Amino acid sequence: MFKSLKSITFGIVAAALMAGVAHADVTVYTAGPQSLIDKLSAGFTKQTGVKVNVFQATTGKVMARIEAEAANPVVDVVISASWDTANDFAKRGWLVNYSSPNAAQVPEFLKSEGAVAQGISALGIVWNTKSGTPKPAEWADLTKPEYKDLVNIPDPAQSGSSFELTAALAGQDDWKLFKSLQANGAIIAGANADALNPVLQGAKAVVFGAVDYIALAAQKKGENIEVVFPKSGTVIAPRPAMIMNWSKNQDDAKKFIDYMLSEEGQKLVADEMLMPSRTDVAASRPLIGDLTLLKYDTAAVYGKRKETLKAFADLYGAK
Repeated sequence: MFKSLKSITFGIVAAALMAGVAHADVTVYTAGPQSLIDKLSAGFTKQTGVKVNVFQATTGKVMARIEAEAANPVVDVVISASWDTANDFAKRGWLVNYSSPNAAQVPEFLKSEGAVAQGISALGIVWNTKSGTPKPAEWADLTKPEYKDLVNIPDPAQSGSSFELTAALAGQDDWKLFKSLQANGAIIAGANADALNPVLQGAKAVVFGAVDYIALAAQKKGENIEVVFPKSGTVIAPRPAMIMNWSKNQDDAKKFIDYMLSEEGQKLVADEMLMPSRTDVAASRPLIGDLTLLKYDTAAVYGKRKETLKAFADLYGAK
């Protein structure tokens, strides 16, 4: 009987330990929409039984939290709003090299050894259709008198995608466009949401360089706005998802990446008005092939980040 009880006890303990391993939480830090990570987490947990702990914030705040936890890191998966984060993490040796079987339909330029795009956003002009101003078609249109004092620009120091657009456009004409915008009363309005909200409310007419999916989602809900992608070119912002090499739960972290890139996961991405990274998943929005992309050297742009931000701050009087 003692032997039997011992066997039963051992079996119960072993089962409990196995259950603990199988259901260890995955911790995800994301700069993506809260609604998207909530839906991805719920779908992943339903499919695998693994719970997801989430910290959602801007890329800057996500980075600050990772740095603050350097002595005792807890994050398993990081999803950034800028591919530069993936390049930075790779240089630091922080990433787990992983190629998900669900990444087969993701174009090569949207993945690397240690990162894969969750989805893609692009930058455009967001115009309030009730503003009484003509519909703009090009970036330079916003320097015209009709838009005097009615243009918001997201701060490139707070938005990685805004920084890339600023650097790419400034590099084309030695800041002439931004000087004209400043002379026409354009203002720096904080991060992306801070720039968009006054346009939604009618206090301003246009956002120069808005993150498209936020505006497209608002338009879908009935807001009086349109998103314009200038034919002269814009930039896209692939949002890299990465497994950190200090993760103690890499198997489940890989399963999270697999789910994110599954057809179900990518449909959730598309539902948020982001471009899905998989080319075989449909979306009711313009895709990369519908856009003209500006040509610039990403490494060179980020190599001069401090100089570019200083030139921008000097022009607009930012502190």
